Amino acid sequence: MSNFNSVILMGNFTRDPQLVYTPNQTPVAEFGLAVNRKWTKQDGSQGEEVLFIECSVYGKRAEVVVKHFTKGSPIFVQGKLKQERWESAGTQHSRIKVIVDNFEFIGRKESGNEQK
Repeated sequence: MSNFNSVILMGNFTRDPQLVYTPNQTPVAEFGLAVNRKWTKQDGSQGEEVLFIECSVYGKRAEVVVKHFTKGSPIFVQGKLKQERWESAGTQHSRIKVIVDNFEFIGRKESGNEQK
């Protein structure tokens, strides 16, 4: 059976992206993404769910993300899921994060001091 690992998300940055470097000096931007889902319940009331997703993007794209995005900025990302595992104080932890392959600017906040 074939496998397929791809995810497409649109949401807003939960914090400013942070740029770090791997030991071989590859830039990596780490950021959180909030993705909202709204629906109408059977009783007619509105339901809402917010997912908070950790993301990483590598190379030149990482530098672009850090330069152009801040907390609250909207973004459209395409990538793959990766499970991270670690141990802390004898407790096993894991999380799924998105390794971003591509992204799109989907809106810009108006700012009087932005240079074009």
